[in-house]
Amino acid sequence: MISKGIGRQIVLHYFIVVFVTLLLVEIIFLFAIRTYYYDSIYNHIANHAALVTDNFQNSDKSEVQEDKAFFTNIISVFSLANTELQVLDRHGNIIMTNSSFQSDRPVQTSDLSQALTNNIGKWIGREPDTGEMVMSVSSPIQLLGENKYVIRYITSMEPINSKLLNITLLAALVGVVILAVVLLFSMGLANSIVKPINNIRAVSAQMARGRFDVRVKGEYKYELGELASTLNYMAQEIVRGNQIKDDFISSISHELRTPLTGIKGWSETLTSGGFDPEETKIGMQIIAKETDRLIGLVEEMLDFSKLQQNEMKLVIASVNLKEILQETMLNVWAKAEQKRIQIKLDDHTESAVMVPGDGNRLKQVFLNLVDNAIKFSTEDSWIHLDIRTQDEWAIVEVIDSGIGISEEHLRRVKDRFFQVNHQGGGTGLGLAISQQLVELHNGEMEMRSELGVGTTVNVRLPLLDELNKNDA
Repeated sequence: MISKGIGRQIVLHYFIVVFVTLLLVEIIFLFAIRTYYYDSIYNHIANHAALVTDNFQNSDKSEVQEDKAFFTNIISVFSLANTELQVLDRHGNIIMTNSSFQSDRPVQTSDLSQALTNNIGKWIGREPDTGEMVMSVSSPIQLLGENKYVIRYITSMEPINSKLLNITLLAALVGVVILAVVLLFSMGLANSIVKPINNIRAVSAQMARGRFDVRVKGEYKYELGELASTLNYMAQEIVRGNQIKDDFISSISHELRTPLTGIKGWSETLTSGGFDPEETKIGMQIIAKETDRLIGLVEEMLDFSKLQQNEMKLVIASVNLKEILQETMLNVWAKAEQKRIQIKLDDHTESAVMVPGDGNRLKQVFLNLVDNAIKFSTEDSWIHLDIRTQDEWAIVEVIDSGIGISEEHLRRVKDRFFQVNHQGGGTGLGLAISQQLVELHNGEMEMRSELGVGTTVNVRLPLLDELNKNDA
């Protein structure tokens, strides 16, 4: 007995479908067999009865006598084996029969009325006197063009019905055997489906309890295989995500501790007194610098949180990308000078490049990209900011000649919390935030890199349409 569940449903559905199909087939088969037998008997008798009609059709022979000898001759000439032959008058009265039993009641079945209208009549029913199932076939006898008499053949259908009953029982037995085979087959099929489902369910239950080291084992086909692969991939991604978060917590703790240590140290030092104005100024500058660094870290995490919760609000206006890039260069100029990195703007356009967007957020994107380029570039290298238009797009490329990114890391570099170099500082959120900000502007951001050669970040933003340009 199959317990409640999908297995029982599979078996039940298979069984119902096969049972209904088999039932319809057997009904059609038995109906066809019955029709074949009944029609065979009727055709045999009807063909014989037609000879009577043809023999007496429009007969005008003077020697035909309507007496006992005449009817006896009909009985003897046109009789059939195992079939009663009756000669009736127009009113259904039996004039003569080859049966030892003769009813006094007139015949009133439908085959008589059909025969009197020049047709061969047929009737199937129970004989009133015996209760036996019979078939009667009637044909008219014409004398001088008039239907004066009717010959009526009556044959018992009990032997045929007995054969049909045996065939029905045999068909039912075959049906039962087929249903038993289908039941066994469907149970096997159900087990082949339910077993891997139970395995997947058991593994998922362990994952729900926090055990992400378990995996669905076994090679399953089709949708079950895809489900198992998806579950394993989910567990793998959760483990990877947890590791990234652990790394992020470790990294952000270090990032927060460093400026806090500097602020605390200089605060205590300045509080103790005894410093000249120049030293006090240096201490205050360090405190201000570290405070700005803390504010930047917090703002970066707040921005990421807003993006994740779809709470980032953009102030959309007409933005000149060239001005944004020039401001970006000015903001990072001092940092680039410390590593003797040359930053150059390559302008391939003849006019202003206007895009719809939030100027502050777009500046945040390019500041992050250029800052990363500076961070991972060697001394005495260069960074190019390339701007051009193509069709309906404004394209900005940040190209550096830095250390580059390996193919393995390039696939994950835009993931949240991911850092190629944990010693480089930061939260690992910069590129993830930049990617989402570009997408909020209906743009695209792609990265190409070669280890030891450099990295190119391609940002595509939709141009401001002509109507908005005119309005601006």
